[in-house]
This record gives sequence, structure tokens and C-alpha cells, in this order.
Amino acid sequence: MNIEHHQFSSNVFLAPMAGITDRPFRQCCREFGAGLVYSEMVSSKPDLRASRKTQLRLNYQGEPGPKAVQIVGADPDMLASSARFNVDNGADIIDINMGCPAKKVCSVASGSALLKNENLVAEILQKVVSAVAVPVTLKIRTGWDVENRNALRIAKLAEDAGIAALSIHGRTRADKFSGEAEYETIAHVKTNISIPVIANGDIDSAQKAQHVLKYTQADAIMVGRAAQGRPWIFKEINHYLATGELLVNPHLDFLKRTLVNHLQALYDFYGDFMGVRIARKHIAWYLKDFFDFKKVKQIINQAQMPEEQLGLVEEFLLTEVRREVAA
Repeated sequence: MNIEHHQFSSNVFLAPMAGITDRPFRQCCREFGAGLVYSEMVSSKPDLRASRKTQLRLNYQGEPGPKAVQIVGADPDMLASSARFNVDNGADIIDINMGCPAKKVCSVASGSALLKNENLVAEILQKVVSAVAVPVTLKIRTGWDVENRNALRIAKLAEDAGIAALSIHGRTRADKFSGEAEYETIAHVKTNISIPVIANGDIDSAQKAQHVLKYTQADAIMVGRAAQGRPWIFKEINHYLATGELLVNPHLDFLKRTLVNHLQALYDFYGDFMGVRIARKHIAWYLKDFFDFKKVKQIINQAQMPEEQLGLVEEFLLTEVRREVAA
């Protein structure tokens, strides 16, 4: 899988997710074989560039390239300026968000709301591509709602504008994350354009990954929510695609080591106060399938310092290890 001159050892990518794909999570997923990882989406508004949130979202220190930054907005000139700013600060790939279904994004005509205005889409794509010398990719949904699936028309605009690759989530904006993703639209788009297509939506297992790749004939797939609390899913998918064999479920010691390393990276990146708070959702994702986790979740969430939070997590997992051995 290539995006212009960038070559990837795996065609299984990490989807950009606001509040999730920060540097610690990207690094974790990359270590497990994600071929390309995207930043959280960053606003194209110039007055937000100096904010702590934006600075953290654009922190790629110590990460290998290519560095892919997703930008969001509705003003063509502002998006072009944002693309230039991010390239000047180290971005190797710019991704334009036209897929986010969140109300706060769509209410200002950004994200998937842009799919309603194809003329504006064309202007945005042309201006952003012209503004930078690096590849520009685009992420969309299949349309605004089931009666207005215009992914192919958007794809044609993208191809004409020089977009280097197109990611498609198999839902409309109206669907949000409900129901099941459909892949017919993605397959239809793939057969009608020449640029690489990346399929996204409900890819939560190695078998599903293989099915989506075969059904859509996409060049790559993009994993999002399924990687939350399970970053090793990239290793599972890559192994299955290469060998046709499923990896055994990871042992508790492996899960513990992965979670502890992730938590320590969060503390280092955000500092004690924010690190502990951001870690809570990741802990819940990693441990949600343990029957007894509900009993201790509130206790773990009350921890205020890294040492306390980490100690409670390790104590819980040690108890689970003992239970596993006894069984």
C-alpha cells in the first residue's frame, strides 16, 4: 500500500479518533503493526493553534514518519492555511475530515456536514491540495443519509483535485455509529476511481478485516473503535492476512504489560493530573470484559495520582492472574 511516495509495510491503518489517537496511543498501535497512524483531528482555526489541546494533538516527538495530521473545518482558505502550518511543523501527510458525524462538528458545517455541499467540497479539496507539497488524503462517509449517498460523486471530486487516497466509513452521517456498516458503497467507489481507497467501519476482527478487503477490493483498511483497549488487533489482523491463521488470545501477563506501558506513557505525556484522568477510559476499555471489573471500576476511577491508579490496576490484574492459575 502506497500513498504517493510513502510505502507502508501493512495495509491496516489506525483511524483518526478525537480524544483517543494521541501520541501514546499512536505509538502503542504502531508497535503492534499499524501501517499508518493518524493524529486526532485538529481545528483549522488559526486562533486555536497555540492552545494546549492543539499542541498536544500535534506532538509527534519521537515518532517515526510518515506523520499524518487530520484537519477539520469548513473554510477553504482556512483549511489551506492549516495544511501549510502543519506541513511547516513536520506533517508528512494531511488528511481532511469530512466524515465526523458529531453534532458540534456538523453544526458548524464541518466534518460530514460538508457532504451536503459538493461545490464547497470541490473548492476545499482544490485549495488544500494546491497549498502543500505533501500528499493530501480525505476521509468521508457514504453520504448524508441513506437517501443521499453521494460518496462516488465526492470520490470523483477528490480524484480530480489530486487527493492521494480516500478513506470511506461505511455509514452515512445520519447513521452516526448505530446499526452496521455497509460496504457496498465502498466497493462501488473502488471500481470507479483510480486513487487508493481505504475501507473503514466495524472492522473488529481478523476475519472481518479479510472479508472487507476481499468484498470491497480496497487497498487498505482502517481500524478505529476496535483498537480501543485492544491495540494488538493490528498484530492479529496482519498475522491472519499473511498466514490465514488466528493468533491465540493474549495471556493476562501480556495484557498487563501492554496496559501498564500505555498508562505510563499517558502519565509522561500529559503529566500526573491529566494523565490519570485520560487513563480512566483506556483502563475501562482494556478491562471491560473482565466480569469483576465493574466492582472495582469506581475505586480505580477515584485514584488521583499515577502511583495509586497504577497500583489498583496491577492489583486487579494480579487477582485475575491468580484466578486463572487456580482454574
